[in-house]
Amino acid sequence: MIITKTPFRMSFFGGGTDMESFFSQYGGAVLSTTFDKYCYVTVRHLPRFFDYSTELSYAKIERVTNIEEIRHPAIRNAMKMLDMHEIRLTYEADLPARSGLGTSSSFAVGMLNAFYALKGQYADKRKLADEAIYLERELCRETGGWQDQIAASFGGFNRINFGTGGYEVLPLIISPDRKERLNNNLMMFFTGFTRFSSEVQKTNQVNSVDKVIQLKEIYHLVDEAEQILVDKTRDLDDFGRLLDATWRIKRRTGAAVSTDSIDALYEKGIQAGALGGKLLGAGGGGFLIFYVQPEKQEAVKAAMRNILHIPFQFENGGTRVIHYTPESYQPKEK
Repeated sequence: MIITKTPFRMSFFGGGTDMESFFSQYGGAVLSTTFDKYCYVTVRHLPRFFDYSTELSYAKIERVTNIEEIRHPAIRNAMKMLDMHEIRLTYEADLPARSGLGTSSSFAVGMLNAFYALKGQYADKRKLADEAIYLERELCRETGGWQDQIAASFGGFNRINFGTGGYEVLPLIISPDRKERLNNNLMMFFTGFTRFSSEVQKTNQVNSVDKVIQLKEIYHLVDEAEQILVDKTRDLDDFGRLLDATWRIKRRTGAAVSTDSIDALYEKGIQAGALGGKLLGAGGGGFLIFYVQPEKQEAVKAAMRNILHIPFQFENGGTRVIHYTPESYQPKEK
């Protein structure tokens, strides 16, 4: 039996520039971190006592005798890609799916990590990220960027650069005290709305001159945000103000990015004292993150009292195997 633990991510700057259709022409970069909320994937070989050969438990339960019958596209394609058979797979998570935290990609990375471990093979972080991107973007044909799979695999607070040569992951060098201050000044709230990121991305695909201009603006803010974090002489509160700037640009990149309800929640947070914030993920719902000075946090909590506040801490581990019990498995004779 294998159990993997894979973090979710929050993306602060550069979202949208990780789409291959954009960065292959203009370059791209994302500033993001993983944090201490995870998905857990348990995988083992299914004993041959049942009238089905594969059992999957996620939001649904599937029991099938043929891989082609699996309804979950990522599981079906991953099992075919890695030649997995007679599997029992269980998915659990600390936070809901379709909420802007890269949950589907964290699942894809954690599942691939578990499959390799079950086969007795080691897959490094880049291999897992690359194969999760291939799985979701090519095999499952889901619209979206590359940042989620990379963040979930590598973990930590990183700048991820994108270009014609692929991507590079550059850990941000931030003093521990400054990083802790940033963590303490961020507040996350669940809007209650969930959506499929790929559907939002389809609605908001880069197909106009205006969107390209807006994504270039978003791209350029990554440099400024990085400087605020790494330069101890800079006012850390400027990070919050810059979040507000990137959110107001992002809202113009597509009709599905925000809703009247989300806009109202965001403005409540700002009026209560938040310096800035943004909706995490592609848009349309999920989690709001605010940058709030400590003395204003109770006021922001009060303003957001009708939605759930989620405390969190940054994490550095990325995906990992947390339980490994080897199995003796002999494939069925055909």
